[in-house]
Amino acid sequence: MVNKPSPSGEYAVGTFTHTIRTDRDEVHAPGMKRTVPVRVYYPVLKASVEGMSKIKYMSRDMANALKKFIHAPIKYDKSDAAGDNFSDCYENAPKIEGMKFPPIMFNHGLASYREANSFLCLDLASHGYVVISVGHPYDASLTELDDGTKIELYKDTMKKQYEPFLPGAVSVLKLTNSKGTDKELADRMDVIQNKYCKYIMSRVGEWVKDTLCAVDYAKENLSDIIDFSNGIGAAGHSLGGATAFMLCLDNEEFACGANLDGALFGNNKGKILRKPFIQISCKTNIKAETRPHIGHTKTVYHVLFEKMQHIAFSDMKHMIPIKAIVGKLDPDFMHENVCRIHLELFDSYLKKTKDHPELKSLDMMKVTEYQPDIS
Repeated sequence: MVNKPSPSGEYAVGTFTHTIRTDRDEVHAPGMKRTVPVRVYYPVLKASVEGMSKIKYMSRDMANALKKFIHAPIKYDKSDAAGDNFSDCYENAPKIEGMKFPPIMFNHGLASYREANSFLCLDLASHGYVVISVGHPYDASLTELDDGTKIELYKDTMKKQYEPFLPGAVSVLKLTNSKGTDKELADRMDVIQNKYCKYIMSRVGEWVKDTLCAVDYAKENLSDIIDFSNGIGAAGHSLGGATAFMLCLDNEEFACGANLDGALFGNNKGKILRKPFIQISCKTNIKAETRPHIGHTKTVYHVLFEKMQHIAFSDMKHMIPIKAIVGKLDPDFMHENVCRIHLELFDSYLKKTKDHPELKSLDMMKVTEYQPDIS
């Protein structure tokens, strides 16, 4: 684990975890109730963490789970022995008395894990946001609860992405190579998911419920550090990005959202997007991510990163030096601009310190702006 970027904002970052116990039945464990583990990242004064130790980035069990399910060649023992296995934040660091910050709900990808996008979450928190990263048991490579319980990925998750798997996978491959308008591509995606991906569609619904449970927890327990007055931000990677889109479509409390390369699974056809939204893509998934570009009343942005792979929109871009897995784009360029894109969005619509996001195309990064197409 090398080349971890440091938070760039004016604040240091405190963190803690909490396990929310819900009254929903757990579909993957009959007789059990759904749990929602969250990690909270929050701004703290840099002077307040002097002398404190940073938290461990990853457990050995998590490293082994990632090796198994997303084939991440993480050299855990070497990194841990070298002192590199740390996260740039501090457990239960003193909160800033009398200060509140806007909230952002973040969702990880399918078969990923709660801290998979910690570099982004840390940077956002360092710029004055409370970021709540929501974990999804049985949908993560490994879920580690506060009481020591470890929940592995549901054994049939990967093969249930497409049912039947082969024709479903072929249909998605054809979509990635097809041509058409944004609407035509979105409608093809909808046909494919309704035919082959009903399980994945159902998981988006469960993740939305998980996130709303986390929102309720924050309202009840974190009102001393969170300012809800301008609404809530939604963000996520992969299936977590699709969840962010659904949250913005269906829930008034969410003010804006960003999707990090998530194919847009979920019941979204015909719905009108009434929130500012940013869709971030690599070339591989772009044809499955066009739904935000149609049927919206606010400006929507699309950002395409060249030479990127899907997994590279997580921390893995800095942790795996294999270009076939994470792409050829420089990881520092990617991280700096992904953070900047999110900050432009949330500064505009949560902090309201500017009128709109200021996003411009760069070498290896193309920005397209979609003006409202519905009044």
